Amino acid sequence: MKGAIQVLADLSTLVFVVSSMLSLGLSLTLPQILNPLKDIGFVLRVLLANFVLVPLVAYLLTRIIPLDPSLAIGLILLAMVAGAPFLPKLAEISKGNIPLSVGLMVLLMVVTVFYAPIVLPLLLPGVQVNPLEIARSLIILMLIPLAIGLFIHARYESIAESLQPYMAQASSTTLLMVFVLMLVLNIQSVVNTVGSGALLAALLLIAASLCIGYVLGGQLRDVKLVSALGTAQRNVAAAMVVATGNFSNDPKVLTMILIGLLLMLVILMPLAGEIGRRATR
Repeated sequence: MKGAIQVLADLSTLVFVVSSMLSLGLSLTLPQILNPLKDIGFVLRVLLANFVLVPLVAYLLTRIIPLDPSLAIGLILLAMVAGAPFLPKLAEISKGNIPLSVGLMVLLMVVTVFYAPIVLPLLLPGVQVNPLEIARSLIILMLIPLAIGLFIHARYESIAESLQPYMAQASSTTLLMVFVLMLVLNIQSVVNTVGSGALLAALLLIAASLCIGYVLGGQLRDVKLVSALGTAQRNVAAAMVVATGNFSNDPKVLTMILIGLLLMLVILMPLAGEIGRRATR
């Protein structure tokens, strides 16, 4: 039974990521995505938030909270990777700046591919990170569908307009499925860590990341919002690639990453929804 649920969760995640990227590509243009990133000050602040301050917070949390060493490794892995495919959906739900969220997601994802192999071995001696392993899944599942959508929108706008609502609906439906299935699959792992400090550490990391992203987001509301959500939503897929490649015999590392994923979904999705409702009002 659990195996079938896992297969369904993996399939739902795949459909969510691909349909989300296609939907965005079908509704946006390349200049819309790239123009917000011409603000060099904003880009530098976002990079500082995601690749210096958030990892620093995670490191401090492992020193303050008495975590099992394996759980501490999982927390650091989460903090070191950014550019999650959930960011544009969070921006959409919160009525934030969607083109900026796509540009920011791509920026953080590309930097993660180069950053993680250099910095992770310094923080976690013995860890080996193959950038091609991280890049392959991100390029195939995210960048290629996004590029296809952009191409169709640029060359065949009427087709893009007819396809986009279906892709958007598929993205929203599968996101809900991912949320429910991940909760069902991993609730026992979460329960087993009660009292270990893992839940507290993950909660504090998410809260601190939200605050860091918001403060460094600048002056405009929609930019600050995307910066906050983008900083808090870590790239779980990249973290899992590193974990399975280096800690396959240590399930607690993967458990910490899954706890982070669940808490991000549980916290950030309702938060984005509430922000979106207030913006509508």
